[in-house]
Order: sequence, then structure tokens, then C-alpha cells
Amino acid sequence: MAKIKKGDLVQVISGARPERGGDRGKQGKVLEVLTEQNRVIVEGVNYVTKHNRVGQSQRGTKTGGIETFEAPIHISNVALVDPSTKKPTRVGHRVEEQVKDGVKRTVRVRYAKKSGKDL
Repeated sequence: MAKIKKGDLVQVISGARPERGGDRGKQGKVLEVLTEQNRVIVEGVNYVTKHNRVGQSQRGTKTGGIETFEAPIHISNVALVDPSTKKPTRVGHRVEEQVKDGVKRTVRVRYAKKSGKDL
């Protein structure tokens, strides 16, 4: 079971500090999880600029220019944010029994462990 999923609120826990132009300490929502590369794309974090060559589409409109977008960041550099304390925390799993339509099933559920001082 994955520790970080799409839609989770995460915080960047490593990298350069904001006063040096980095993203450490920023919180954002996970837009996409790239499981093969062990990377995540976080909203508002790790912006990069890409210069696209100017061209023309079939209709004659100009394409290209400078565009900015979020680049992937390694999954070890982010931590899940505890919804109650709004601080980074570790993730645990527990097995619960769930009753749905009269059928009992055992399900693994993620939960936020107790937040430390400052991860």
C-alpha cells in the first residue's frame, strides 16, 4: 500500500531553504504520483521553466514561448501532513474490519502517526 497518494497534502522536508530560493517547508497537494521513478508532482513546488520553439499550428496560430510548470520531486523528500496538527508526520497502516452490504472484509487503512517536533 502506497504511503503517499494523489490528493494528499504533503510538505517538502529537504532541499534548499526558501531564503535561498528553495522549496523546503512548503506544503502542497499531490497532483500525480510517478511510481516507476519514485517521484511525485506537488502543486506549487519545484517550478521549472521550459522554452518551447516558436512554430505555427495548422490554423496559423503561433505556438511556443516560455512556460512554467511543476517538475517531479523525489518521494523521500516529502512527508505527509497530519490533518489535525498541520505538521509533517509519518504514515502507518492498521488492519480494520469493514462491513459493506452485510459482508465483512479486512482492509488496510492509512493513518497519520503522532507528529514529532519538527521532521
